[in-house]
Amino acid sequence: MQTMVESATQTITIAASPEHCFEVATDFARYPEWAKDVKEAVVRERDEAGRATAVEFRASALGRSTHYTLAYDYSAAPEKLSWQLVRGDITRAIDGAYTFSPSPTDPGSTDVVYDLSIELVVPLPGFLKRRAEVRILNTVKELKARAEA
Repeated sequence: MQTMVESATQTITIAASPEHCFEVATDFARYPEWAKDVKEAVVRERDEAGRATAVEFRASALGRSTHYTLAYDYSAAPEKLSWQLVRGDITRAIDGAYTFSPSPTDPGSTDVVYDLSIELVVPLPGFLKRRAEVRILNTVKELKARAEA
């Protein structure tokens, strides 16, 4: 079966501390409130510090409902939160990360870099690819609104 890798990187400046941005990004139970494609997020495993290390998501993708589980890596926390796919129904791989750093141009704010790479089981038609890119941008904007609120 043919696969296709899609990648996106987005940087946004948020008027909040890196630590606060990290807290918002790791509040997985609240993702359905602000990540429009996420319909449900259930923490399946936690580490000894109580941080979610495996989260199962139900989301809208490619015009259908999809399920996937991501494993989260806190080894570079709170400067970076990264994740990888454990299991998915329309994806073979999802690798991503949020990097949080003080903004050099906006004191008291945080530059958040969102990197995402997805390996799909089927190629995306152009219009779906553009729609996915818009949704990624909207998710980052919602992260910003949530962190600044």
